[in-house]
Amino acid sequence: MVEDRYEAICLAHRWHVPTPFNIAEVCCRRWAGDPGRVALIAARDDGTDRRYTYRELQDAADALASALKVRGIGPGDRVAVVLPQRFETAASLIALLQLGAVPMPLSILFGPDALSYRLQDSESVAIVFDGRAREAVATVLPDCPNVRVRIAIDCADAGEDWATLMGETHPPFVPHVTAPDDPAVLIYTSGTTGPPKGALIPQRAMIGNLSGFTASQNGFPKAGDVFWSPADWAWTGGLWDALMPTLYFGMPIVGYDGRFSPETAFRLMATYRVTNTFLFPTALKAMMKAFPAPRERFDLCLRSIMSAGEAVGDAVFAWCQAALGVPVNEMFGQTEINYIVGNSHQDWPARPGSMGRGYPGHRVAVIDEHGEVVAPGQEGEVAVHRCDRHGDPDPVFFLGYWKNDAATARKFTGDWCRTGDLAVADEDGYLWYRGRADDVFKAAGYRIGPSEVENCLVKHPAVANAAVVPKPDPERGALVKAYVVLAEGFTASDALVVEIQDHVRALLAPYEYPKEIEFVDLLPMTTTGKIQRRVLRLQEEARAASVPEGG
Repeated sequence: MVEDRYEAICLAHRWHVPTPFNIAEVCCRRWAGDPGRVALIAARDDGTDRRYTYRELQDAADALASALKVRGIGPGDRVAVVLPQRFETAASLIALLQLGAVPMPLSILFGPDALSYRLQDSESVAIVFDGRAREAVATVLPDCPNVRVRIAIDCADAGEDWATLMGETHPPFVPHVTAPDDPAVLIYTSGTTGPPKGALIPQRAMIGNLSGFTASQNGFPKAGDVFWSPADWAWTGGLWDALMPTLYFGMPIVGYDGRFSPETAFRLMATYRVTNTFLFPTALKAMMKAFPAPRERFDLCLRSIMSAGEAVGDAVFAWCQAALGVPVNEMFGQTEINYIVGNSHQDWPARPGSMGRGYPGHRVAVIDEHGEVVAPGQEGEVAVHRCDRHGDPDPVFFLGYWKNDAATARKFTGDWCRTGDLAVADEDGYLWYRGRADDVFKAAGYRIGPSEVENCLVKHPAVANAAVVPKPDPERGALVKAYVVLAEGFTASDALVVEIQDHVRALLAPYEYPKEIEFVDLLPMTTTGKIQRRVLRLQEEARAASVPEGG
């Protein structure tokens, strides 16, 4: 039985943000004096790997920073980093941070439209990319005149060659001095509810992330800890929940830039003796379906699993505990205010289905539309106060949306920062997720939270993943519709539809079962692993609008 030390830990927690403060200093330079300390294990599909030390990481970052400084890149300049999980990604981020520039990490999966929008909106002056992004970069650069410096990796003819830059001779690099409130990183939101917005993250946010990271990873770091996550380092989940906090504590992280699969995930964790990981619920669902008993095949040494992005659900929670021997620590956060709510199995008991409690240092509540805290058991919006329980400023907050003061203002009600996510708090402060405010809908007068129905659906052996949205209906207003991805070995049929419907009807309220099920090969997902229900909802609305009246 886990002792509940939550209240004592929160009471003792106080924020300490040094001045000056720079993320590159605490995540790399301070460890570089230990010549054998490993920072990154670059894993390859052929089974080989390359281990990079913090000294090598710092040397590469210094060389790049010097080369960029000579080319006129300086404090405040936005620089796009379009790279996967590789050594050069970490080196680029450290280089830009210590230069005082603002890295803008972008996914190599972005097509020309997504890439062009972000480069133009951010007014980026430089870009670092590798061969996988070459075609998209070449397509958009004519429309991005602000981008005057182009650094190419593994495609020397597409820009200035990375390897050549590393060999240039410059005076010893002197890091730019930054304050805690200075901008550090520009990250664009995934755009699940509208056009992507650039969230400007300050240097101090590194400190604001740590209490949650440490708690969700059961006391990270401990001797021998190795971190790995498939989360793309271009996104908050990969950058702030995996790469940077691991480097902050001077520990090794595994980098793998291949495609995710359940077998690959288990193989990587077994091969590199991964102790700590962050896995999206969609990844865990796929792993659960592919390997119900993974420890019979893979020699694992996991001691902590954090999951975020969607509700985990009790089916996945139970599998993690039984099949992996590790209760999953669910976490909730956003690009703007990351790592604010979650569980920590070693410090307080997790409750299956709950998204957890506010992490130490974060004053979290469920509020109504007027910014008033609602009573336990009442549904409202999850929000975080600008100050902790001691009245001290919480360092986790973003500076604002890039060139969008109106959107920044809408994010706040007084000193409460609204998340747009609905939940219910119980008497002990555990939060129970109800879904995005714009995902919850009414069907025949009943409020439907998609996540509860989706969690029930994946408990059926035929369902690998599911998304629930409203289908417009003239009589009921909307019907509950489920898009279902079938597990391997199952075939779509009318009989299976009825079987799945009966499964949900038996476990949930009668009005919650999906009146219609559509089998699909894939669900629309953001690159951060979140289901884009908005895409499916708009699809249903378009279909309804195209049907003639009375048809």
